[in-house]
Amino acid sequence: MFERFSDDTRKILGFAMEEARYSGDKRLGTDHLLLGALHDPGPAGILGVTLDQARAAAAALDRTALASIGIDTQGFERVTMPSRGKKPPFSSGARSVMEGMLRYAMDRKSRQITTANLLLSLLDREEHDPAAALLNKLGVDRAEVRRRALSS
Repeated sequence: MFERFSDDTRKILGFAMEEARYSGDKRLGTDHLLLGALHDPGPAGILGVTLDQARAAAAALDRTALASIGIDTQGFERVTMPSRGKKPPFSSGARSVMEGMLRYAMDRKSRQITTANLLLSLLDREEHDPAAALLNKLGVDRAEVRRRALSS
């Protein structure tokens, strides 16, 4: 499937891996795919969100999750993680996004899997998914983004 990725989609996948490493996660999740997409001006414009806004929202979600189990992160600083190294494996959600990307490409009878396919598949994520939580925290209008992605 990866051979069908457009050049932009391949770059986004690389950025997603960097985001997973940066956050210290052992797996590449749907939230990392979303953050990776925001490195590219095209998807960022379609979503109407900057990478910095999304990173701040992701950090807020992390703090809220930790607080819900009694961990106060006040006063702690993020440890710098290595930017290179072993490729993190995909979470089950990220694998599902990849499958969705392929479905969208096939539905559109496209030979390539594009960033629009990635965005559409991320928009399909349900409530408790990290990418869905991040999109909600950012106030992204999914219907409008879907319309923009389909017209790109």
